[in-house]
Amino acid sequence: MATIRVQTTQNVTLEYEVASVGDRLVAALLDYLLLFGYGILLSLLAQAIDTTDGASSGINYHDPAQLLGVLIVALICAPFIFYFLVCEIFFNGQTIGKKARHIRVMRLDGTSARLGDYFLRWLLRPVEIISSLGGLAVITILLNGRGQRLGDVLAGTTVLSLQPRKNPLLAAEPAPPAGYQPVFEQASQLTDHDVALLRQLLSRSLQQGNYLLLHETALKIKQLLAVHSDLADEVFLRTVLRDHAFLVAQG
Repeated sequence: MATIRVQTTQNVTLEYEVASVGDRLVAALLDYLLLFGYGILLSLLAQAIDTTDGASSGINYHDPAQLLGVLIVALICAPFIFYFLVCEIFFNGQTIGKKARHIRVMRLDGTSARLGDYFLRWLLRPVEIISSLGGLAVITILLNGRGQRLGDVLAGTTVLSLQPRKNPLLAAEPAPPAGYQPVFEQASQLTDHDVALLRQLLSRSLQQGNYLLLHETALKIKQLLAVHSDLADEVFLRTVLRDHAFLVAQG
């Protein structure tokens, strides 16, 4: 799986995997199901308030009922046209479907996409996805090697997975035993992004034997959660991860 390097504000290089075709297809399906559901609801509303006799032709702009019908048609069509562009601009590279699949549009250099990037991706959507039912986009993504469809190539973007990469140093961590009591209740305050970043920093520091990075990561987590601990840095960070997983699972 291809990866993209991201430079954090702490001057640490992280790697994110390119989102799989499957994740992108599922995200798109969720988005289109949402759009079709929206269209059906508005269509039913239009039928419910339609007062025309069906014999008239053209639009009578002095007839409030017909003007309302035109407005409803416009409301139905607009989201189908602008949904992906508007969502990615205002939700930082994610649509509702992408958010559900934990994937996000980003530039190849690991920085957030800009307004022009989102526009270029959206501009080619009718050709790549709508006209070919997504076939052209899928073929391009598979052949490209960096998770890019034509719109991404034009914009210099790709779609990345926000899920933490699996690492053998972290995969072996045992699950909490029955009756486990979390040590740091504040671990529930960590976001998915915080946990992904923590896992990568822990993995990198252990792989490279970089105990300064390990210590700085532990200090940052203690400041973020406002906790004090005399545990060794690695033990502390693993405990926080285990507590977070336990607390999230408990709801």
